[in-house]
Amino acid sequence: MSEILQPRENPHLFGHPAAESELLKATRNGRLHHAWLLTGPHGIGKATLAYRFARWLLAGAKGESLALSPNHPTYRRVAVGTHADLLSIEREWDPKRKRQRGEILVEDVRRIADFLRLTPAEGGWRVVVVDGADALNRHAANALLKVLEEPPGRTVLLLVANAAGRILPTIRSRCRQLRLSPLRQEDMEQALLALLPEQSAEERRKLASLAEGSPGRAVLLFEGQGLELADLVDEVLGDLPRLDLARAYRVADALGAGENAFPVFMQLLRARLARLVREVASGKAEAQEREILAPRALDDWAEVWHALGSLADEAETFHLDQRQAIVNGLQLLSAR
Repeated sequence: MSEILQPRENPHLFGHPAAESELLKATRNGRLHHAWLLTGPHGIGKATLAYRFARWLLAGAKGESLALSPNHPTYRRVAVGTHADLLSIEREWDPKRKRQRGEILVEDVRRIADFLRLTPAEGGWRVVVVDGADALNRHAANALLKVLEEPPGRTVLLLVANAAGRILPTIRSRCRQLRLSPLRQEDMEQALLALLPEQSAEERRKLASLAEGSPGRAVLLFEGQGLELADLVDEVLGDLPRLDLARAYRVADALGAGENAFPVFMQLLRARLARLVREVASGKAEAQEREILAPRALDDWAEVWHALGSLADEAETFHLDQRQAIVNGLQLLSAR
C-alpha cells in the first residue's frame, strides 16, 4: 500500500478537471471571489483541491495548471505547515479524549482575524483553508461570518465541507460554491491503482464499488477490513426476511474481534440497504433482492436506514455497548 498523504502534502488530484478549470479561469480573469465553499461527499478530494489551489496562488499563480512540483519551495513549506501566508483551520486534537474534536471552536476561528491583520509576509496572496467548515459550532460560525463580511484584499478563504446544509445560510451566501462530485469509474481505477498498488484488480474494483466514487473512503474501507465486512453484510442480508437472535449475537461477536469493525460494518450495512431500496424502487433489482425487502414498504425501509444511523451514532458518541448495538441493529432488519 502506498503512503497515504495528507491533503496539504498530496501532489495528486484524481478527477475534478472542471473545478480546477473554474478556479484557474476566475483567477486569470481577475474576478477571483474572496471566499469559496468546496462541497461534496467525504474523501473525494475537496481538501486536496483546496491546498492545490492555495499552493498555486502562493507561488504566484503561474502556469496552465494548478499543479506545483513537490520540489518547489512553496510546495515544501505548505506541506510542512510553515508558509507564513497560509493559515489552516480544522478540528483540533482533544488530548483528554485522545481523538479529534467534533467541532471547530470560536478560538480556532479567531486565529483567522489575527492572521489577516498581519501584512502578507511575501507581498502576495494570503490563503485560509477551513477544512471541515460544516463542523463549526455556532459561535465559531458567527466569528467566521464577521471575517467574510469585510475581507481584506488579496485574501482567499477556502471552506471545505462534506455537508453544505450544516453551514449557516449567511456564510453560504457570501461564498462562491464549487460542488465536487464522486469520481467516475476510470478516475477511481486510476486513484486506487496509485493508492493500493499491491491489491489485486478485483479487490480494487470491489473497493471502488463500495466507496461509491470516494478514494478516501475506499482506503478507509481497506484499512478497516472493508472487503471482509462487505461479505458479512451480504450474508446478513441474505438471511432476511428472518434473522434469528442467535445469528445476530454471532455476528456481533465476530465484529467485536476487529478494531473499528463496528463503524465500518454499520456504514456498509446502511449503504447496501440504501442501494437495495434504490434498485427495487427503480425496478432494477433481482428477484432475490426484491425478496429481502418484500416484508415492508420501501418507506418503512427508509425509516430502518435512519434508525440504523442513529443507533451507530449514539453508540460511538456515548461509548455504548457496540455488541448490543449490532444486535439491536440486526433485529431492526428482521421482519415483524
